[in-house]
Amino acid sequence: MSDWVYRALVFLVISCPCALVVSIPLGFFGGIGAASKRGILVKGSNYLEALNSVSYAVFDKTGTLTKGNFTVTNIVTTSDKWSEEELLFFAALAEAHSSHPIAESIKAAYGSPLDESKIEAYEDIAGHGIKATISGSQVLAGNHRLMEREGISYEKKKKRSGTVVYMAINGEFAGSILIADELKDDAIEAVSALKASGIQTVMLTGDAKQVGTAVAQQIGIDEVHAELLPQDKVTKLEEIDQKKKRLKKNYYLLGTALMIHRY
Repeated sequence: MSDWVYRALVFLVISCPCALVVSIPLGFFGGIGAASKRGILVKGSNYLEALNSVSYAVFDKTGTLTKGNFTVTNIVTTSDKWSEEELLFFAALAEAHSSHPIAESIKAAYGSPLDESKIEAYEDIAGHGIKATISGSQVLAGNHRLMEREGISYEKKKKRSGTVVYMAINGEFAGSILIADELKDDAIEAVSALKASGIQTVMLTGDAKQVGTAVAQQIGIDEVHAELLPQDKVTKLEEIDQKKKRLKKNYYLLGTALMIHRY
C-alpha cells in the first residue's frame, strides 16, 4: 500500500509540479491569515513552520494573559494631610500624559475632567513611574522602585491581589492605590492546551513577585519571572534561550512587541 502511495505522489509531482510549488506558499499565507483573524501575529512563514517544534512558550502578562482592563479597587492614605479624593486627584494629574492601562484606570476612577494647566513639571521615569509638580506640590506616583530611587520611606504592601501605585507628596509618603486586572477568558484554556501538547510555559512580568506568582498559579504557568523592567524582559528571554539550548533546541511564542521586534 505504502509503495503505491509513494508512486502516486511521484507521478503527481511529475505531472503538475507548478501546482504544488504554488500551493505551498499559499498554505503558509492561509495559515498566517487565519492566525491574524484570531489576533495572533506570525512574523513569517518560517516561524509558522517552526511552531511544529515548539517546546517552550514565553508570555508577557499584561494584555497577553490578562485583559489589561485595570480598575481601582482600594485607596489607602497614610497621613491626615491627604484624603482619598485628594490622593486620587494628584495621581490622576500625574498620569494625565500617560496612555498606560494603569494610568487610564486611575483617570477613570477620578472621573472628572483634568485641568492639565496645574501640571507645572512632568517626568516619566521608565520602569518606575511619574515625577511631577502639580499646583506647587512635588508628586511621585509609581512602584516601589520609584520610592526607593527618590529616598522615600514607604509602607510596602505585603498581601495584595493587584498592582500597587505608591504616592508621595512633597517628599513624604502619602499612601497607595491598589489596581486589579482580570484574566482573559481563554487564558487558562490556552495554557492548558499548550501544556497538554508537552509545551512548558514561562511568564515575564514587571509586576511584583507576589502578584506575578498569584496570576501564574491561577493560569497554570510553569515558571514566572517578576519585577522586570522592559529591557530586563529581553535579557531574561536571552538567558532562558541560552539555558534551554544546552538541553534542546527550542522555539518560543512571544507576547511582547519588543521581543517580537528583537527576534
